[in-house]
Amino acid sequence: YLLGNLSSFDQSEKLSIQEMPELDRWILHRLSELDVTLRASIRDYSFHVFFSAIHSFCASDLSAFYFDIRKDALYCDSVTSVRRRAVRTVLDRLFYCLTTWLAPALVFTSEEAWLARFPSAQDSVHLQVFPDIPDEYSDSHLAGRWKRVREIRRVITGALEVERSEKRIGSSLEARVLVYLSDEKDMKLVDPLDLAELTISSEVLVSDGTSPEGAYSLESVEGVSVEVRDAEGSKCGRCWQYSDEVGSSATHPELCGRCCSVIEKQVETAS
Repeated sequence: YLLGNLSSFDQSEKLSIQEMPELDRWILHRLSELDVTLRASIRDYSFHVFFSAIHSFCASDLSAFYFDIRKDALYCDSVTSVRRRAVRTVLDRLFYCLTTWLAPALVFTSEEAWLARFPSAQDSVHLQVFPDIPDEYSDSHLAGRWKRVREIRRVITGALEVERSEKRIGSSLEARVLVYLSDEKDMKLVDPLDLAELTISSEVLVSDGTSPEGAYSLESVEGVSVEVRDAEGSKCGRCWQYSDEVGSSATHPELCGRCCSVIEKQVETAS
């Protein structure tokens, strides 16, 4: 995943952490936490602690969460969009950290990955040092916010999974999600976020107050309930999201507004 999505990555694409969306900054915060765990494990000779932590990070935080969410930005956004540039900046940092951190244990795999990206007869991942993680990556306030965001997301994805298992929807992009939050703090928390993006659905509407009878909820996540309905609009042939904008362009009637803009920009650049 990292090697494929870092193809032709240029240093000019990089963004500062201040320019990044919250999700990408949260991943960098997790890297700062892993760096602390790594150095403590080396100092204490408790290597199993670090490898357990990095396995959990790769499986849960990256594969099942960050990578899944950010596929849309990587594959469908304009190559110059802030969101896509932020993702690629984070992926670049992840590549350096993961290959060097894992190199002492996964000797050949790390070397193969390194040389696939930086082919050289003289270079080697084993000639690198563990990267220094900037202090600005650590953000405990952001971590606390995203702990709750992920809890809310877990209720939404749980409701979507029920709809899939009952065969009322095939993909989560076929869904329009209604979220009911009873806590005003949660309303403020999710207000600046794109929950449709975070849950890989076509639309999410958030309301405060009491949820209707029969709404999906989890006992372990208080104050959150969800209803799932069919997405409105038509399916975009490029990003597969459902939108009322599909069909509004005479030039690209099969595409949504975002995808029309991206394609037109590509045509302008090519010409």
